[in-house]
Amino acid sequence: MDTNTPVPAESASSIVRPLPPMSADSVAIVREFEDAVLQLPQVKINTEHALHAGMYARTIMIPAGTVITGVQIKIPTILIVSGDALFYGDDGTTQFTGYHVTLGAVGRKQAIYALADTYLTMMFPTSATTVAEAEEEFTDEPERLGSRRYE
Repeated sequence: MDTNTPVPAESASSIVRPLPPMSADSVAIVREFEDAVLQLPQVKINTEHALHAGMYARTIMIPAGTVITGVQIKIPTILIVSGDALFYGDDGTTQFTGYHVTLGAVGRKQAIYALADTYLTMMFPTSATTVAEAEEEFTDEPERLGSRRYE
């Protein structure tokens, strides 16, 4: 598949989509890209956190024209996408336009480019009682989280 041509997300009538794991090669590509992007001026992206009813949720808004990379995820999550953004994965680039609920697999490390202001909310069940505990539950690299670097 040509990784330069975005693959459109499923039709708007199918808002629940899988977000599959990524191969070690794809994760390595995102890590190399992330290292390069970190050398550029950074856009501060605020993270809103919620611990409620045995669930942890974190929401960010990626401004249009901004690229971000995420940490590698080590547990299954749900990721809600609302906006218009390109996600890099094993099959190249997938465009999510509108509202999507994704079933996030373990092992992904996304690179995302926002074509329009895009909101992302990631959530998972937890017994954590603090945001720091919850962050350490979903990744082995919490020090790379924007919520740790900017807040």
